[in-house]
Amino acid sequence: MPQKTKYLLPQLSVFFPCHNEEKNIANTVNKAIPTIKKITPKWEVLIINDGSTDKTLEEAKKLQKKHGQRIKIINHKKNRGYGASFKSGLYKSQYGWIAFTDADGQFKFSEVVDLIKKQQKTKADLVIGYYKGRKVPFYRIWGSKVWELLVFVMFGLRVTDIDCGFKLIRKKIPDTIPKLEAERGPFINSEFLIKAKKSGFKIVEIGVSHFARQYGTASGAQLKVVFAGFKDLISLWKKINFA
Repeated sequence: MPQKTKYLLPQLSVFFPCHNEEKNIANTVNKAIPTIKKITPKWEVLIINDGSTDKTLEEAKKLQKKHGQRIKIINHKKNRGYGASFKSGLYKSQYGWIAFTDADGQFKFSEVVDLIKKQQKTKADLVIGYYKGRKVPFYRIWGSKVWELLVFVMFGLRVTDIDCGFKLIRKKIPDTIPKLEAERGPFINSEFLIKAKKSGFKIVEIGVSHFARQYGTASGAQLKVVFAGFKDLISLWKKINFA
């Protein structure tokens, strides 16, 4: 009699925010799916296309044709920003656990197994990655540390890498916390963690690998994006302290 497969989770939603990732999205998703199938029998992959002007949407449709209707495409006709993509993925995911990484191929998705085991060991509601050697220019690392200091001073949240794009999330968190608002700036990760912590959810961290981007360019360091993040930061601080 064949042995019953032991899965780590009963179900899992995975989402990938992407903007102009035509050369990265197929590789990212195709590498992730074998790992997902080993983790759970019940899964979905959401590709969030945020108004890409290249062939990202066409590549997503090819993936859907290859892997079937478990691949779901959420298409923003206009570019709305990383925060909007994060929210679309988070709120459209239907299963009890949600994993996400950025679609640029800079993470090793198979390490999601480590995040799941960390959750099962600690009974945490949210497992967030921190970079084990971040492969970005020094000025971006420095800027992130300044941002993390501001978030700690203003909100009391201290984590190693607040913007690390690799997380495992209990669905109860987005279903429970106040509605997320950030759209364009880098504040969405901070807002999410701040609201999760204030709502009493347990957050733990784990180191994850990070690789240099092979194709395309990141938009998170653009001045207009940074300024939008600061605007959102101050807005949330005012709401919490003076509402």
